[in-house]
Amino acid sequence: MSPRLGVNIDHVATVRNARGGALPDPVRAAELAIAAGADGITAHLREDRRHIRDEDIARLIARITKPLNFEMAVTDEMVGIALQTKPHAACLVPEKRSERTTEGGLDVVGGYGAVQPAAHKLKQAGIRVSLFIEPDPAALSAAVAMGAPVVELHTGAWCEAVMQGHGEEAQRHFSRLQEAAHSGARQGLEIHVGHGLDYATAEVIAALPSVMELNIGHFLIGESIFCGLEQTIGLMRAAIARGVAKRAG
Repeated sequence: MSPRLGVNIDHVATVRNARGGALPDPVRAAELAIAAGADGITAHLREDRRHIRDEDIARLIARITKPLNFEMAVTDEMVGIALQTKPHAACLVPEKRSERTTEGGLDVVGGYGAVQPAAHKLKQAGIRVSLFIEPDPAALSAAVAMGAPVVELHTGAWCEAVMQGHGEEAQRHFSRLQEAAHSGARQGLEIHVGHGLDYATAEVIAALPSVMELNIGHFLIGESIFCGLEQTIGLMRAAIARGVAKRAG
């Protein structure tokens, strides 16, 4: 089965917010992405509202025809918003105001006491809980212990090493991802991957049989500036399909 493609539309909102107006509209981008073949939409409502805003989440839930993956920090404010808006899924992520983008996985081991109650509240409300974690055995075990059905493995370090041409380092990171995907699936977790993926790295990681979903944002939105969202998503789906074909090979 081909893994799903989730499209993150945060950076359409980044461009909008640069001028302070209403355009470009991230909800329109989400609708176009779905029409082009996206299986779901991801949006991260950050504490500082640097891109996605509260009204964007409300409009996404009202208008899109595919699941919304609501990325959120583990805070009382964000848990309250998720419980009120009831997205299809909530992906718990680390968040620092000083970072340009998410810098690593959520500390589900050291932060178990904070993450577990939040995950439980969301799960009780019928929201599918995902944990954005490093490809680490201890993090996988913590996810299983707190009853999260899904983990999203942080692919950023691997993608950065690939982009920089650091072959041995990239291979080490990919080996960790490969083992974590297989191990997590054996433990009953649904495996998603995301952060920093482009056509080439998406093709490679889609070849892992345990990977059920790829969530990609910045690259797709950036490429769409040059060739449009429909073509960009079509090329990404083709890359994923090539990776899936390698599963059988």
